[in-house]
Amino acid sequence: MTDDGLHDFAPLHRSRPGVEELAGASATEAQEVAPGIWMSPGLTNSYLLTTGDGRIVVNTGMGFEAPVHKANFDAVDDSPVRYIIYTQGHPDHVGGTDVFREPGTQVVAQANWEMWRDDTDRLLMHRARNTAFAFMDKISATVAGIQQRFGQVLPAQAVPNPDVIVDDILSLEVGSRKMQLIATPGGETTDSMVVWLPDERVCLCSNLFGPVFGHIPNLVTMRGDRYRDALTAVDSYERVRQLQPEALLTGHFEPIRGAARINAELIRLRDAVQYLHDETVAAMNAGDDVRDAMAQIVLPPHLEVGEGYGKVSWNVRAIWETYNGWFHRRSATELYSVGPESVSADVVELAGADALSERADRLLAAGEPLRAIHLGEIVLNADRAHPGARSVVKAAHEALLAQSTNFWESAWLRKQIGELS
Repeated sequence: MTDDGLHDFAPLHRSRPGVEELAGASATEAQEVAPGIWMSPGLTNSYLLTTGDGRIVVNTGMGFEAPVHKANFDAVDDSPVRYIIYTQGHPDHVGGTDVFREPGTQVVAQANWEMWRDDTDRLLMHRARNTAFAFMDKISATVAGIQQRFGQVLPAQAVPNPDVIVDDILSLEVGSRKMQLIATPGGETTDSMVVWLPDERVCLCSNLFGPVFGHIPNLVTMRGDRYRDALTAVDSYERVRQLQPEALLTGHFEPIRGAARINAELIRLRDAVQYLHDETVAAMNAGDDVRDAMAQIVLPPHLEVGEGYGKVSWNVRAIWETYNGWFHRRSATELYSVGPESVSADVVELAGADALSERADRLLAAGEPLRAIHLGEIVLNADRAHPGARSVVKAAHEALLAQSTNFWESAWLRKQIGELS
């Protein structure tokens, strides 16, 4: 693959807002981001396309955000909603459907939508619990603000029930506005698709390239999700690049404009994911251990992307396990349900809790917080209240947090610190 155009532009992630600036719906008016296209920001941006024959809504936000988006859009144009289009099946894209859907509205989704709806339903408590540590503060603040503004019980999360299914490409024309819905299964979900406006050369891509554009995506999430295939991601990125869009309307923050800039960014992201895939496969064939590969595989300078949401090392492991599965052949104990924590009490009895905690302290002082956590947690597995171990493990997490620039990593470290305080 080529790096044509990469050297003409500094990586965009350096100048765009970071993940910490993500926020729920609170704007009191929609912003026109292209002629006849309006954005209402939220946990995922909702977009309104106006036409001479009714409205098109692209993504509806969470259920509780939908009153904000609807009020913002109704102030622009209150004509009938002809279509609601999902760019993927995650809850922050589909949750407000019931607020926007009217008699005659058709809901459009990609053909794999049902799998994502069913996953959400069957794993609702698991995923809610595993996401709360990262997003609960943002969600709580958003809900409180919307309740104060509208003074009502907020809508429940909608259950998707599409009327129109897109296998690969579907062309629509509403009031002389032409669009193509194009499947891009390498996004956050395999039911991902983009809305392409060929006359305007505008692509509504939402979170195809990850929630924060210019950053490496998560090929598997910390909250727990299906693995995302690296090569499918590469193909989807290239499919959009081949359109040569002049504007990308993303799931968060302002649009990205300029055909040359967009081309360079999509080449950079495409080639970065391809590079991680190829280097991981090479490490597997060379007989390396996955942890060695995580430590050693880095992107070359010309493929610099942000790591504010996903991380290079996490994606190395995701690619490895997509091909290899869960068994890493380090120990026969991987095959059984008895984990290393089962011998923590034995180690503490033999070595002494204070001695282990003191050694963990020395490791932390020597700049090895991860080894300090490993030792300290042996003590905590045997005695959760041990003050020395709690102190050093907390301090080691704080040292990691001070170095972190990744949203998920930082949120998890703060959660652990809170539990040790």
